[in-house]
Amino acid sequence: KTSSSSRRILAARDKLAAVSSEEHCNFCNRSEYHQIWACVEHRLALVGRMAEMVSQGDDAAAAAAPPKRDPIEAALSIMRRMPPNKIAHNLNAICNLIPEHADELLQRVDQPLEEAKCKDTGRAYLLCDYNRDGDSHRSPWSNKYDPPIDDGFVPSEKLRRLEVEANTLFDCYRELYFEGGTSSVYLWELDGDDFAGCFLIKKKVSGHEFVTEGCWDSIHVVEVNLEDNGKAANYKLTTTVILTMDVQKESVGDTNLSGTLTRTAEKRSVIDAEHTHMHNMGTLIEDTETDIRVNMDALYIQKTREVVNNIRSPQTGPSQGAAFTASLNEAVKRHAR
Repeated sequence: KTSSSSRRILAARDKLAAVSSEEHCNFCNRSEYHQIWACVEHRLALVGRMAEMVSQGDDAAAAAAPPKRDPIEAALSIMRRMPPNKIAHNLNAICNLIPEHADELLQRVDQPLEEAKCKDTGRAYLLCDYNRDGDSHRSPWSNKYDPPIDDGFVPSEKLRRLEVEANTLFDCYRELYFEGGTSSVYLWELDGDDFAGCFLIKKKVSGHEFVTEGCWDSIHVVEVNLEDNGKAANYKLTTTVILTMDVQKESVGDTNLSGTLTRTAEKRSVIDAEHTHMHNMGTLIEDTETDIRVNMDALYIQKTREVVNNIRSPQTGPSQGAAFTASLNEAVKRHAR
């Protein structure tokens, strides 16, 4: 196939040849060019002009070409359009396409949580990017990595005490709201006395009356910035919920309803004996998750049901009874008259 530059050279040649259709030089009116576009003296001028036209064509093509898009932005845009129940599969495929951006993508895309069991305590905990160091994950119950590593990150002694308290309280929160499942809390230091935490919940459902298989994954990331010499703090929360439901029934067939929802919230609160960090973070997480749950049920799921019901009507269509047929016959007779 002819390259774009070659095509532009041929087009430039044809354009110059068109204005030199008579048997004389287009530049000096001599008649000795003999189908070579110009006399000997002006061949170089023609070649230079052709090269100039090709160069202008290259510059124009470069100016008209759309700007290159950031690969991270493009990958995130693709992930937003992929089926939510196949996040891990699609993310792995994109990471294979752009391996140099894999680490950033893994940090910016929330995946369904996976479970593991602490070898020291026997309790289940959740795996995520916030308790991972290399190929090992830290248990919130024993504060040890599995597989064991020597230089894995662990929170300071003060923050570890707060992490233990947070896991105990969040475990009660999970049991009261979800009646089962697994929860984990991980904290880490930021600049100065500031810190951040990740609060995770995973609840699976199988063999339910209405849902064959389902899963709820909620990921709450809180950033705590101390103010007024530690007497107050600003809390920034980012919550992501990943919901998957599989229904297999004769009335609806094989149906999958999946989705993700992300919300952010921020508040400033004082810190005292009553309003501790756990109180402030806990109320913010509870209010945000409750709002997401209500919106999912009352807005997204109900709207999906309305759309599906309007598309697929269980009725067989209008029935043409005797009265309906008689009215049609009467209308035809009036039109004929």
